[in-house]
Amino acid sequence: MAGRNHTVVTEFLLTAFAEHPEWGLPLFLVFLSFYFVTLLGNAGMIVLIHKDRQLRTPMYFFLGHLSFVDMCYSSVIVPQLLAVLLHHGTAISRARCAAQFFLFTFFASIDCYLLAIMAYDRYVAVCQPLLYVAVMTEKACRGLVAGAYAAGFASAFVRTVTAFSLSFCGDNEIDFIFCDLPPLLKLTCGNSFTQEVVIMVFAVFVMPACVLAISASYVFIVVAVAQIRSAGGRARTFSTCASHLAAVSLFFGTLIFMYLRDNAGQPSQEDRVVSVLYTVVTPMLNPLIYSLRNKEVKAAVRKALSRPEAAGRP
Repeated sequence: MAGRNHTVVTEFLLTAFAEHPEWGLPLFLVFLSFYFVTLLGNAGMIVLIHKDRQLRTPMYFFLGHLSFVDMCYSSVIVPQLLAVLLHHGTAISRARCAAQFFLFTFFASIDCYLLAIMAYDRYVAVCQPLLYVAVMTEKACRGLVAGAYAAGFASAFVRTVTAFSLSFCGDNEIDFIFCDLPPLLKLTCGNSFTQEVVIMVFAVFVMPACVLAISASYVFIVVAVAQIRSAGGRARTFSTCASHLAAVSLFFGTLIFMYLRDNAGQPSQEDRVVSVLYTVVTPMLNPLIYSLRNKEVKAAVRKALSRPEAAGRP
């Protein structure tokens, strides 16, 4: 640190995949297609939930918000990534970097909370079926979603203010696909222990807390399912949780790999691939996961597709 040039950094240079310029155009086309599929799939899910009365249940109310948040946080990352790939690196001002970090943290935190809320919804449906209607009322669902947005905002605000109160000096190159915390911390100079503690404390209230809540919900669900005598009944009951469990595994699996491990040294190719998974691939796959593994959604899709045919008949 002592040998660093202490010129204050006013902009950062994103250079992910710049060492392989021949990858630029192919990756640009791949991620652009992924982004279109993400927007189309999640927007389609929102419209489907809004239009089909059979999907107006708490689980699909939460899924609609999850689709909206997935579209938003993918939109925070992918356009910037496309610019990096097209120009083999691009400069981003400190203010834009802070805005990107805030928005990504905001929407990713909401995603975590919504997945935890959906796990609680499945717990009530499986373990307390007679109380489900009384517990998961419309007011309760709206309150849970509002709480997720408020908690996400608070976490993102504190983490962003704390992270960008650090001193950045010397190198301004971020060998990553966006302004994320681990690569930013590698550019700091001076004592950043207090800020890092604050950031980590607030991080504990998001990812580990949500993972713990989801795990506890599924422990109770597994116990309840194990008590069902019929094998067919067990399969039907657990199938209602399969889509959510797949989405949870994909989202939290990549986040845990990225953030809850030693990040010493420069970002590796492995880090960039994992970051692509949770910022680009996961938002794209969530609508497919819920469509392919959910009978109600598949029925709603078939109904929506049959309407134009019916309308065209004499």
